[in-house]
Amino acid sequence: MNRRRFLTATATTLAAGAFAGLAGAAAPASASAREAAVFHGARRYLSTRHGRIAYVERGRGAAALFLHGFPLNGYQWRGAIERLAPQRRCIAPDFLGLGHTEVAPGQSVAPDAQVDMLLALLDGLKVDRADVIASDSGGAVAQLLLARHPERVRSLLLANCDTEIECPPPAMLPVIALAREGKFVDQWLAPWLADKALARSKDGIGGMCYLDPNQPTDEALDAYFSPMVVSAASKQRVHDYATALDHNVLAGVAAGLAGSRAPVRVVWGMGDTIFSPAGLAHLQGAFGNLHGVRRLEGSKLFWPEERPDVVAEEAQRLWAAAE
Repeated sequence: MNRRRFLTATATTLAAGAFAGLAGAAAPASASAREAAVFHGARRYLSTRHGRIAYVERGRGAAALFLHGFPLNGYQWRGAIERLAPQRRCIAPDFLGLGHTEVAPGQSVAPDAQVDMLLALLDGLKVDRADVIASDSGGAVAQLLLARHPERVRSLLLANCDTEIECPPPAMLPVIALAREGKFVDQWLAPWLADKALARSKDGIGGMCYLDPNQPTDEALDAYFSPMVVSAASKQRVHDYATALDHNVLAGVAAGLAGSRAPVRVVWGMGDTIFSPAGLAHLQGAFGNLHGVRRLEGSKLFWPEERPDVVAEEAQRLWAAAE
């Protein structure tokens, strides 16, 4: 695998002031810049023993929890949140080690710790159960959450992600190796942030993880990578996140997934070169209450960012089954 061809929208623009309290904000020049400003302006923080957890929340009623991929953050879900906020209280946190979450000293950023952080976040927000929507490494965390704390998951919508038979996928091994050497951020993410055309090229995150050659937008690249390159400490946290994926974090999860009665649906981009169709086949037999799969021909790993209408359509379908 070419070192720069790593995993990673055309999401319809959020209207100015779409998030509560921002209607009067000055509109940036471009639609994608306006979208970014609205999202960033809505960010909140919750203090927990794990650190100050950054999240964006919109809507009311039953909660929906959005779990992003690597090396992204909650901004991945902006289009889906816009569409689903009329039906749910949408909550999109940044994982420990990624995005704007401020990690407590000595705090692990491994998947087990991410599950504990999510429980603390839900408790702090007074959420007993949530409809979970997850992608990529966020999908691994979602499976751990379902297997270990099924009472907290009302339903689960999974996009392309780790599975017990493919965790980590082979494409992650060069990333893990570079992260272990402390070089991943400087050799991959920083060049993509500095040269956004490179980031969208066949040798960048765009070519590997997005179908549309115009994606991700400049604003999305800034949103994802800027928090990671800001300091030696932020780079180390990203490296810690990646190296924590150096073993099968889903080993032994099968019984918990099979025993859960929460409705689960899987939507898989068939153009993904990070996670193989074997992972999809495995998931088809993994859950105790599977509500089918949908294949998106041509779509790649981060299809949820490009196709928020599909996320919304599938979530609403699943939520109806859970009621």
